[in-house]
Amino acid sequence: MSRVVDDPGLRERVQVFEDRFHAGRVLAEMLREHVPLKNSILLAVPAGGVPVGYEVSTRLSLQMDLIIVRKLQIPWDPEAGFGAISWDGELVLNEELVRRLELTQNTIQESAERAMESIRARIKGFRRDKPMPKIRGKVAILVDDGLASGYTMLAAARSVKKMGARRMVVAVPTASMSAIKLLSREVDLIICPNIRSSPIFAVADAYRSWRDLTDEDVLALLEKLHNQKSPSRKI
Repeated sequence: MSRVVDDPGLRERVQVFEDRFHAGRVLAEMLREHVPLKNSILLAVPAGGVPVGYEVSTRLSLQMDLIIVRKLQIPWDPEAGFGAISWDGELVLNEELVRRLELTQNTIQESAERAMESIRARIKGFRRDKPMPKIRGKVAILVDDGLASGYTMLAAARSVKKMGARRMVVAVPTASMSAIKLLSREVDLIICPNIRSSPIFAVADAYRSWRDLTDEDVLALLEKLHNQKSPSRKI
């Protein structure tokens, strides 16, 4: 089981961050305290993880890149998911939910194919088809704006682990207790200031200002980070 670091003063609370940038600043200070940053790489999950990662990268002078992962959508409820798939085809399923919804193998395959189409489009749009960065032997810090079920981050973590990361760190501003438990079996350290155990969980509830990010928002932040890059910070 991994070590979990949170902020006792933020447990079970809502609206604790002004926005994703504020959350990134909080996360950066916790990472500075708990993670040796030498030979580390920051991997952000778009879209919501990019502004969080931007703040962490800027404040800690960490190289940042993107990892593209998508949830598997329930056909009749696209806002909900029953698992996730990563850029290299790593598939994780919420087996209990799959059984409860009686999803067929064909349904799962069709959802996975749609998700991979979206992943390929994001790789082309956000990463410009660049190869993945060298991760072998490094501390991989995986960042998103929050974890509801945790399956998207789990798919990302498994894919990064296959690339030879020396240590796996998940750093998110907010998460459900169930997501923390899911990931704690597969990574070395979880840093999450705001953990909530309520049965109904929404990432957005941790933020006073929340909106869905557009592709243009993500590209603008990537360009801004690119323009700030130094020998120790690049994208």
